[in-house]
Amino acid sequence: MSMTDPLADMLTRIRNACKARKTAVDVPASNLKRQVARIMIEENFLKDMLEIPDGKQGILRIYLKYSKDDEPIIRGLRRLSVPGRKYYINLEELQNITRSRIGVTIVSTSRGVMSNARALESKIGGEALCNIW
Repeated sequence: MSMTDPLADMLTRIRNACKARKTAVDVPASNLKRQVARIMIEENFLKDMLEIPDGKQGILRIYLKYSKDDEPIIRGLRRLSVPGRKYYINLEELQNITRSRIGVTIVSTSRGVMSNARALESKIGGEALCNIW
C-alpha cells in the first residue's frame, strides 16, 4: 500500500494514540519523521523516541507525554503543507506566527528542520510542515 503523505500519517497516529491514552505509538521511520519527533521532544510535547531496526526502513517508537491529571500534553496537531499544496512562510510571516500562536510550528528550511523560534533566530523562512499545540 502506498502512502501519499507519510508525515500526515505520523501526526494522525500520534493524535489517535493521545486520544486512546496510549503510552507509545509506532510509526515507520524516515529522516523527516526523526527530525519532527526530535523537535517535538525538544519542545516538551513528547517524552522520548526509540528507533527499532526491522530489516527494512526501521520503526520509530514515540513515547507520549501526559500531565499529572493524565491529560495529553499534545492538545492538537495540524498538517499545514501537504503534497498537493505547499505552504511556504517568509521571515515576516514567521514573526507574526511566533507572536500570535500558542504552540510550535515546525518549519523545513534550507538549514534543516527546526521550530519556528529557531527559524526566527536564524532569520530564515521555509516550508511550514505542521502546528502543534
